[in-house]
Amino acid sequence: MEAQFYQTFKETVYCHLCAHHCVIGPNKAGLCGVRVNRKGILETRVYGQLVAQSSDPIEKKPLYHFYPGSRSYSIATVGCNFSCRFCQNADIAQLPQQRDGAIMGKTVAPRAVVTAAEQHQCQSIAYTYTEPTIFFEYTLDTARLAREKEIKNVYVSNGYTSEAALDAIAPFLDAANVDLKAFSETFYKKYCGAALTPVLETLKRMKRLGIWLEVTTLIIPGLNDAPEELKALAMFIVNELGPQTPWHISRFHPTHRMTDRPATPLEMLGNTKEIGLNAGLHYVYMGNVFSRDGGTTKCPQCKSTVIERKGFQIAEINTRNGSCKNCGTPIDGIGISR
Repeated sequence: MEAQFYQTFKETVYCHLCAHHCVIGPNKAGLCGVRVNRKGILETRVYGQLVAQSSDPIEKKPLYHFYPGSRSYSIATVGCNFSCRFCQNADIAQLPQQRDGAIMGKTVAPRAVVTAAEQHQCQSIAYTYTEPTIFFEYTLDTARLAREKEIKNVYVSNGYTSEAALDAIAPFLDAANVDLKAFSETFYKKYCGAALTPVLETLKRMKRLGIWLEVTTLIIPGLNDAPEELKALAMFIVNELGPQTPWHISRFHPTHRMTDRPATPLEMLGNTKEIGLNAGLHYVYMGNVFSRDGGTTKCPQCKSTVIERKGFQIAEINTRNGSCKNCGTPIDGIGISR
């Protein structure tokens, strides 16, 4: 299928889907491994080729302030435009690069995804597990159909989408969780094969477009855990995205091509949470770890528990019309009302 967002000059294709802006020669693929130049036409090789379909709690994305307690029908194709050494889903995200352009998956039409979401009583469809930007055309077609059925759409993304692509999906995109992997250009270049600045610009653009945002950072010991860097990252969220933006800090576990690092100490996660709260963030959560309060939503004013979670499940919600039952302070988010 022909892809979107490209130009051709002679036999060379210039892809403008993401911030890499790949220059692709004849019969070659972009960095994502799934968009190929065929005689000057850029083709997407993963349209409808689903490698994952699942009904998940929305909290698993993680999105804690977007219809908490609801289900999200989650889908993915193979491929990614990053090459993170610590990739949590490398078996599918990195498959085209690791197996000479191999594409796997089951052909599923966009309308069938929407039907499945309805059958599973999902309030949203999440484009997740791998980077949704690389199967953009499929997400757009599916999102349009979902909107007709009043089903919400969610991106779980690395934030490397181009302005043109983001503007095209924005009218149908209700929420996003974006990985802000570090606050260092050096980290992004060395460990992700990308750059920090385009991610920051995407986050700011999503905010301006009215997409509900939550941010996730995987804390890797010795690489992105310096207190001054974490403070700068938290201050970026506060100043550019707003203090109401939830920040999910996740525990690293050795995986893929980064097995030389230990798992993140629990004390480090606790200290990072304090950094975020001290910077002025209203909601900071700890993920990939069992913690009694790590997933608890507290009122930013009176600090009483408004949403208690056990893992990805809601144990109790103490809100009234979207506000704290104790003091009446509105709780930021969408679909918080009970």
